[in-house]
Amino acid sequence: MQLNELHASGISPDQWFGYASQLATLGWLMLIFLPRRIKPLFFIPQYVIPFSLGLLYAGLALTTYFTNEGDYGSLTGVRTLFDNDQMLLAGWVHYLAFDLFIGAWIARNADDLCISRLLQGPILVTTFMFGPIGLVLFLCMRMTLSPSTKIVENRKEITHV
Repeated sequence: MQLNELHASGISPDQWFGYASQLATLGWLMLIFLPRRIKPLFFIPQYVIPFSLGLLYAGLALTTYFTNEGDYGSLTGVRTLFDNDQMLLAGWVHYLAFDLFIGAWIARNADDLCISRLLQGPILVTTFMFGPIGLVLFLCMRMTLSPSTKIVENRKEITHV
């Protein structure tokens, strides 16, 4: 699926960008605002959307990487790699898929720790916008939880085994 093949499919790279971004945004809205106790509803942003974005990424990256100049060996190589619009789009889809998957992991863990959705919201928005910063915020919050909360978490892990 080279860039000219993307055009031949009737969908331009800019349209793919828009579709992928809208799909990820839908996942984030579901994750932040909809109830997670409804398992099929939580399954969508947790697995279905990241999986779909992962398939798009695979199609974009694997059909372009081996025929494109550039590599991951240096900053110059990465810059050259992302001079290609299809690889740039693949990189963007990669971010969307992984950030949403990590956001769902954060949400699930925060729910297990009984962390208020009001506290989760800003962390999830930060993860959506700035990826690793949201993860760092959540991990810091998790490390500062009271010992009684950590005991509850350990009991839940034991009962899930």
